Amino acid sequence: MGTATLILGESGTGKSTSLRNIDPTQAILIRPVGKPLPFKSNKWVKWDTENKTGTVVSTDKSSSIVKVIEGAMNYGKRIVIIDDFQYVMSNEFMRRSEEKSFDKFTEIGRHAWDIIKAAQDAPDELRVYFLAHTEETQMGRVKMKTIGRMLDEKITVEGMFTVVLRTLTRDEQFFFTTKNNGADTVKSPMGMFETNEIDNDLALVDKTICEYWGLSNVHNLKESAA
Repeated sequence: MGTATLILGESGTGKSTSLRNIDPTQAILIRPVGKPLPFKSNKWVKWDTENKTGTVVSTDKSSSIVKVIEGAMNYGKRIVIIDDFQYVMSNEFMRRSEEKSFDKFTEIGRHAWDIIKAAQDAPDELRVYFLAHTEETQMGRVKMKTIGRMLDEKITVEGMFTVVLRTLTRDEQFFFTTKNNGADTVKSPMGMFETNEIDNDLALVDKTICEYWGLSNVHNLKESAA
């Protein structure tokens, strides 16, 4: 089975910045919303459908994302990153905003479930990272942002992941938290991370996950730029 990891954080807290040390030749970046990466790099190039080369795929369609996950290893990719995952749901909701039936919430939830399930059912060596925004519930708990209670009743996203990290900013530096603080949905397996806070380096996270579960790390870890 594949390894699916969820990384949560508010906008501007380092989710996309964490990609800076990932080797683009070994990864596919799925972008539901088109925007520049927050660091300098000329290696994150648009996916060439004809030649099956490149790195960045722009789509918010669940069926297309599932196909990318299912085919990633056929093109020599062992890392798939879905940036702004919540927009897969919210964009579909906006396209269907004039529909009166509540069935759309079930269908949108099913489409999100399909993507996560595809990541879980992928080959063992494939790692899929879901980056998403957060929101606070009425009870003060921080969770992944969706499109509201109607969808949350259909699918509890965090429950489908073994590893959930959250961004943290302090003194103009970016970190990931690895343990639940009592008011969020962060979690990680016992002994995977040595500390409650780590650098917000997705390559470091990938290396740690590979070592923990005995997977092949596909790139040399570069020196952190943070």
